[in-house]
Amino acid sequence: MMMKRAACTAIAAFSLLGLAACNPGEADAPTGAETATLVKGVSITNPRLVLAPVAGNPAAVYFELSYAGEDGATLSSVTVEGAGMSMIHQTVEKDGAMTMMDADPIALTTGTPVTFAPGGMHVMAMQPSDAWKPGDTVKVTLTLSDGTTHSFDAPVRAAGEDR
Repeated sequence: MMMKRAACTAIAAFSLLGLAACNPGEADAPTGAETATLVKGVSITNPRLVLAPVAGNPAAVYFELSYAGEDGATLSSVTVEGAGMSMIHQTVEKDGAMTMMDADPIALTTGTPVTFAPGGMHVMAMQPSDAWKPGDTVKVTLTLSDGTTHSFDAPVRAAGEDR
């Protein structure tokens, strides 16, 4: 029984080595944030992350997104490096009052810019990093429905600075 177990273990180990050999260079492939690429046709202008007046409250990310790519692209999520989580919100009128709610995936169309601005669509950076200070930059990554990503740096601004 002991001999059988040792043989099975040896076969499993050699099989794993064989699988690793089938993909040479894979160990050198970048991981995590390094895999982010620029999506052809996506252009970002005026990016900024604005801190909340009260430390620890969510920060907001604003920017203008232009798209000149293939039809059918959809912005499905945004991540902000250092935030516990990020959500795309939109401000809407409901029962006579303005309120924030999660935004649906955003269809990207050539020639139709998408604006993330105060009072409209924006990214909420929940559980913001205590390390963020005005003058720093944070990495923001857009993920499209096909899994491609587009990253950019957003300057950090204090609450009340020009948004």
